[in-house]
Amino acid sequence: MRRMFGWMPAIAAMVQGPWGSKNDGPEGDGQRGGGDGGPRNPWTQPGRPSGGQKGPSAIEELLRRGRESFGQGGGGNGGGFGGLPPRASGKALWPIAIALVVILWLVLTSFHRVGPQERGVVTLLGKYSRTLTPGISLTMPAPFEAVTTVDVEEIRTIDIGSASAESENLVLTGDQNIIDLAYSVRWNIRNPELYLFQLSDPDASVREVAESAMRSVLASVSLDDALGAGRTAIEQQVELRMQEILDGYKSGIRIQGVAIKQADPPTAVNDAFKAVSAAQQTAQTYLNEARAAAQQVTAKAQGEAAAFDKVYEQYKLSPDVTRRRMYYETMEGVLSNVDKTIVEGGNVTPYLPLPEIKRRAQPTPTPDAASTGGQ
Repeated sequence: MRRMFGWMPAIAAMVQGPWGSKNDGPEGDGQRGGGDGGPRNPWTQPGRPSGGQKGPSAIEELLRRGRESFGQGGGGNGGGFGGLPPRASGKALWPIAIALVVILWLVLTSFHRVGPQERGVVTLLGKYSRTLTPGISLTMPAPFEAVTTVDVEEIRTIDIGSASAESENLVLTGDQNIIDLAYSVRWNIRNPELYLFQLSDPDASVREVAESAMRSVLASVSLDDALGAGRTAIEQQVELRMQEILDGYKSGIRIQGVAIKQADPPTAVNDAFKAVSAAQQTAQTYLNEARAAAQQVTAKAQGEAAAFDKVYEQYKLSPDVTRRRMYYETMEGVLSNVDKTIVEGGNVTPYLPLPEIKRRAQPTPTPDAASTGGQ
């Protein structure tokens, strides 16, 4: 503060003009002239006589005070810079202070640490120079070179539309229907220098490109595809179209994926659409059941046809044997559950009750077992 106020008289003297104010005469009587009535010396300080012994001029006084401020004069506040005390040898400390400031400036603005997921974009006087890889790097000090770190691994997400009923994002489909759509876009930075310098607002550009690509794709699909089965194909087409547009812009952005969160009819007709959708799902269930039954019948018929083909091949090789075997198999199937009676002539018993013999051969329960079972 003393340094600042020490400069004030000299500055005030220069502001007053080379002839001072009207009260600066030798007698202070408001005359503009000097002691001899002539014009006053413009280079003397105000309040000092122009005749006799000359005092220092305002410019000399200003220069003297400046030398004292930088420690080059014998007066002042100890000859230091900005009030710094001198060293033991009598020399000022301001060169050491300036050297420390310069060293700190070089260290803080020349060495840069770039993280493993980051890239450092270097600009030389505002123009792109190079890209730094992860690690410790050295650049020219500021303001000559500046480094901007960019995280290239972070997955950024932009949500378009709202899953709540407060707002609607209405999109027109290819069959002239309207749906309320909500989706998200995931992306990251592929080229940091293009990301920083090619587009003025990359985030807004991604949002606008996503809306444009989504509306373009939905304009070529039907309502049923947009509401249900075609969502996956729509997401893939939107992702490809967005990447093509952003590559054309040289944005340095990579699209990681598009996810449709909601695809519903407008709120005004939502109930009617739900009823129609339920009826369509029921019809689809019946169709699936009919297809399953048809597949079972078809598989059975194909199996029987294949078995018949194998029998026919054997029949062509040996017709008599195959015919006899088919006859035996057929009779076995017919007579297996029928009561049979065998009658032969000659000295053999003419009647053989086979079912009765079979029933008699079965063991009969004993009275003890019957009583035990009754208890």
